[in-house]
Parts: sequence; C-alpha cells; structure tokens
Amino acid sequence: MKIANIRTQPVRIGVDRRVGLVQNTKGFRFTSHILMMFVETDTGLVGIGEVTGSPDWSGETCLGAKALLEQHLIPKLIGEDPRRIRHCMDRLSKTFANPFAKAGIEMALFDLLGKSLNAPVYQLLGGAVRSANLPLRFPIMPVGPEESALVGKRMVSEGFGTLKLKVGHDPLEYDLERVRQVREAVGPKIRLTVDANGGWSVNEAIRAAPLLEEYGVVFIEQPVHRLDLDGLARVRQHVRLPVMADESVFTIQDAIACIQKGAADIISVYPGKNGGLLNTLAIAALAEAAGVHCAIGSNLEWDVGSAAMIHACMAIPNICVERYAADIIGPVFHIEHACETSQLGEPGFARASADPGLGVTLNSERLSQVSKDQYESQR
Repeated sequence: MKIANIRTQPVRIGVDRRVGLVQNTKGFRFTSHILMMFVETDTGLVGIGEVTGSPDWSGETCLGAKALLEQHLIPKLIGEDPRRIRHCMDRLSKTFANPFAKAGIEMALFDLLGKSLNAPVYQLLGGAVRSANLPLRFPIMPVGPEESALVGKRMVSEGFGTLKLKVGHDPLEYDLERVRQVREAVGPKIRLTVDANGGWSVNEAIRAAPLLEEYGVVFIEQPVHRLDLDGLARVRQHVRLPVMADESVFTIQDAIACIQKGAADIISVYPGKNGGLLNTLAIAALAEAAGVHCAIGSNLEWDVGSAAMIHACMAIPNICVERYAADIIGPVFHIEHACETSQLGEPGFARASADPGLGVTLNSERLSQVSKDQYESQR
C-alpha cells in the first residue's frame, strides 16, 4: 500500500452559544475553522484526519496549516507506505512545531492502518483498558457569576458530573465569586475544576488555592503563564490542591522538563497539542513512570479530532478519565457534525466506536455544506 495523494479541505463549524450562555468573545470562539485531511492510497483506502486551528492558543490557523501541509509536509509522504506510521512521522520531524498539522496527518495514517486491519485505533494502541463510556468535563466560559451558575445548573441537569470554570480573565476576586456561585447552584456532590489558561500570577494562584479548596475544587489547571515552569513549580510547592499543566506541555521534551522541575501533579495531553497519538502515548508513559497523572484536554476539536482523543482515552491507562473526566467537548459545543453517528453516549459521556480505524464515517453532503460555508467566509 502506498500513499497516492493527500487532500485538504477547510471547513467552518458554528459553535452553540446557548450551551455556554456566552455573551461575548472573551476567552472563547464562536466558530471553529477546521482543516480536514484525506490520505488516499493506491488500494482505494482513504484515511481521515483533522487539524484544529487556534492562532491565539497554539499559533496555528486552518489556512496556514493548509499551506504548510501542501507546500512542505505532504510532498514528503507521497509514495510512502501509510502503515509505517513512525517512519512517515519521522519524515516530517525536521519541520519545527505545528503539532496540530502533524497530528492531522498522523490521525489519517492511524485511520488507514485500522481500516486495513479491520480494527479500531484503540486496539492498535494496545487495546481497551476501560469502558467505552467516558465521563466528560463541561467547561463554563468566562461569563458573569449569575450566568455561570445558570450554565452549571443546566449542564448538571443534563448529566454532567464534572464542571470546569474558565478563570484568569478577570480580577481574582471576581473569579472566586463565580466559583462560589456555581458551587451553591450545583450542590456539594458535583466535581468542580478551574482553568486559568495561564492568566494568574504565581502569587494570585497561591492566594486563590485555599479558597478554592473551601469550594470543593478538585484541581487548578495551568494557573500561570505557559513558559513559566519555575512559577508553576512554586505554585505546586505552596498549595495543597493538585496542579495541572496544559499549555506548558506540548512536546515530550516539555513533559520531561515539567517532571524534572516537579511543576505539576497532572499533565494534560491530547493528540493535537502533542503532535499525534504516538507522542501522547510517550508523554503519558513518562508521566506514569514519574508518578504523575494525565488527563485528556481539548482545543475544541471537531468529529475526527474528538475520535482520536476518545481512542487515546480508551487505550492509555494513565489518562485518568475516571478521576478527572475528559475534556472532549467538540461533540457538545459544535452545532454541525459530519459523522454519521453521534460520539456522545448517555448524558455527560462520550462513547468510543468499535468500528475500524477512528470509527468516523463522514456524510459527504454535510461536509460539502460546511466546506462551502468556509469558502464563503473567506471571500
């Protein structure tokens, strides 16, 4: 089997504002610009991947990734055997960064390999280590305290057992007031987490931690700037709540540095950010050896990216979804989907497919429509 062609297709997906009762654009996007990838082989098999563009978070855009892929990465793979995934990804390794673009290719290669062997991707990663039903962590965007409480109460009524509040966008006292009101609205049994996206100073994070404990918060995600591993380590040394590193850990080398500095109790992993499933596996294994838990994060992936995250959760023991729930939010937030079957299971859960590859069958008519929307949005 050889790679005969790799096509890219930009799509534009609306985000459901009602889900988060989002009133402004602070810390959130209302539209996802996704680049779909199709790796075509000389046997007729096609693998599907996805690039999630987010310039203010990862530095990548949908159309920027398209140019990079078509001009630099794709030509290196034509004629290669797509089942030699490590070999193919090594061909791309000299191109610096751009993890989501590389992950999109790797997703398609894993999809192809699974289809060629009639096996789901999680079997290729070592087999299922948990139930196909994965508990989800619902994010509450940085809206006011009353709106946050309403969202929390509504999503608990819809089956979510873990809520994540986006903080770090406002003064610390305002963040704490939002947490207080959400806790009062949802009661003591719902698990709460906070994600500052690097928006707090070291001192703010240390001051906040005891109050967050009082409100029953489970952990603090990325309290300080992504490049400040020393500051992250200082926070961890001075607080009792577990500290999660997300933006601080993109690469395997980032994970090593984070572990060596003792900067986190938990590392957030996901295929897009880490440059593919193989790197996610490696980071999770490093963390496990060091006694550090992992959790699955999100950059608001669409259908194929969400499927890759689900397969990672299914196969990697140290992605502790039972303890921290999963940040697989694309199936909840996006108002349009191209996959034929829902990736959501019972309320508040994602469900893994046992179909070959990533288990995503795309509806061509729906895909054409969102691709047309993307084209028209660029005119």
